[in-house]
Amino acid sequence: MTAWRFARRWAVALLVLAVPAGALAQTATQSQFQPEVGQQGKDVVWVPTPEALVQKMLDMAKVTPKDFVMDLGSGDGRTVIGAAKRGAHALGIEYNPDMVELSRRNAKEAGVSDRAKFEKADLFKTDLSRATVITMFLLTDINLRLRPTILNLKPGTRVVSNTFRMGDWEPDETAELGCSSYCTAYLWIVPAHVEGVWKTGQGELTLRQTYQTVSGTLSSGGKSSPVQRGKLRGDQISFTAGGAEYRGRVGDKGIQGTVKSGAKSERWSASR
Repeated sequence: MTAWRFARRWAVALLVLAVPAGALAQTATQSQFQPEVGQQGKDVVWVPTPEALVQKMLDMAKVTPKDFVMDLGSGDGRTVIGAAKRGAHALGIEYNPDMVELSRRNAKEAGVSDRAKFEKADLFKTDLSRATVITMFLLTDINLRLRPTILNLKPGTRVVSNTFRMGDWEPDETAELGCSSYCTAYLWIVPAHVEGVWKTGQGELTLRQTYQTVSGTLSSGGKSSPVQRGKLRGDQISFTAGGAEYRGRVGDKGIQGTVKSGAKSERWSASR
């Protein structure tokens, strides 16, 4: 090696060493992915949910450390991180790998990466059965495609959507923050499946079901009474029939609960 080449290599090496570490870190940071509002995704464009609505959605779902929250189309991870800050374990499902990496960085910076996880996955091919709470900011047609899967989840699963509804499945609760756009949250509680004929100690209970609304007839002693004001909230059922108020819990072995008529209250049950 000539003296000139040797001296040139040393000059380059010294120049690299002279670059401040902070400048190198800044260059690395600048090269990291930064999302843009309205960028195209697999199913929807990305628009972040306002932080106030994130918190309202988590409030409506009553998220606690006992919950497992799944956010469908998790974007920059803010809803998953918000749930994790409440002590819940949460998983974001996001198709864009850059958004997944961004979410993981955001979770680490927030100090919740042990509870906030993210997967690059298709939300239509994801197992939702682990969730006790599902959050989403999708579109009505996407919600409708997901609706059959959601309705087959465990009764009591809470589902919260930013702005977009579930067709004719009316929400159990609605909250409006009153800001300019994307300020409405809808809550649905997955109802138990009760449609059909049930046997009771006194006769027969025939139920018809439209989501969380229940109607039908109660037959006993040759007399038939209409089921009125029938309602399901998860696995909890309530209705009136024959002047009595019925309440119960729907389980694997049937319905167990109480019936109140006037001042008298007693146990009742029904089985398929």
